[in-house]
Amino acid sequence: MIEPFAVPFMGRALAEIVLLALVCGPISVFVFVRGLSFVSDALTHTVFPGVVIGFVAGGVEGLFAGALVAGVVTAVALTVLTRSARLSDDAATAVVLTAMFSIGVVLVSRRSSYTSDLTSLMFGRLLTVTPRQLAETAVLVVVILVALLVTARGLLFRSFDPGGAAAAGFRVGRLDLWLNVLLALVVVAAVRAVGTILVVALLIVPAAAARMVSDRLAVMAVLGTVLVAAAGYAGLLLSWTASVHYGVALTSASSVVLLLVLAYLALLPVRLWRGRRTVRVPRQRERSSPHELVG
Repeated sequence: MIEPFAVPFMGRALAEIVLLALVCGPISVFVFVRGLSFVSDALTHTVFPGVVIGFVAGGVEGLFAGALVAGVVTAVALTVLTRSARLSDDAATAVVLTAMFSIGVVLVSRRSSYTSDLTSLMFGRLLTVTPRQLAETAVLVVVILVALLVTARGLLFRSFDPGGAAAAGFRVGRLDLWLNVLLALVVVAAVRAVGTILVVALLIVPAAAARMVSDRLAVMAVLGTVLVAAAGYAGLLLSWTASVHYGVALTSASSVVLLLVLAYLALLPVRLWRGRRTVRVPRQRERSSPHELVG
C-alpha cells in the first residue's frame, strides 16, 4: 500500500499547507480583532487582475509576480481610501474590490485560450505545487513572520485603542498600511495553492475557531496555526483516499477548507460551555460573598 505523503506531489502539498499555517494562524488573529473580514475577502479577489496579467506575461511562473503587485497596490489603495473621511471603510473596500475584480474579468473575457486555467486558479492547485513555489512561499512566510514580530506591539495597541496608539507616538496610518500589506502577502502566498475563492477561509476561520477555546491572543494564534496544519493533513488524506480508493473526485483545497470549517463548527459547543461557566462563576461568588464578609 502506497503511503500518501511519500508521493512527491502530496509531500509538497502538505509542506505548502504547513508553511501557510505558520502565517495564517497569527494574521487571522489581527483580522479577527480588527474586524477585517471584508477587507480580507476583498484582497483575495483584487489579486485576480494581477494573476491574469502575470499569466499572460509569463505563464504559470508569472502568477506570483502579478499577484504580488496587485496585492500591494490594493493594500495601498485600501489604506488611502479608508483613511479618508469621505468614504467609510466598507464603501472604500467595496469600491476597490469591484474595480479590481472587474478589470480581471474584462481581461479574461478578451481571451478564451487560458480561461480554463485561470478558473482552476480560482479554486486552487494544491497538488501541483512545485519546489520553486514552495521556496517562494517559504520566503514570504519568513518575511511576514518577522514583520509581525517587529510590529506586533503597535498593531495590537492600534487594534484595541487607536486614539491611545496615536497619543503614544504610533503612526496609525502606517500601521494600517503595514497590516494591509501583510494581509496581501498572505493572500499572494496562498492563492496558488487554495485559489482566490478559498483563501479567505484561511484568513478568517483559524482565529474564529480558536476563539471558541481561548480569549488569549497568543493562544489563539498558536491554535489557529495547529488547526490549519491539521486540516491540511486531514484534507489531503481525505482527498487521496476518496480519489484513489473510491474513485470519487474530491479536490484537495476544498477538502482542506471544508475540514477547517467543520473544526469551527465542532468547537461551537466549547464556546457555549465556556460562556455558561463564566456566567455561573460570578453568581456563585455573589452568593458566597456574605459568608466571606462574616468570616
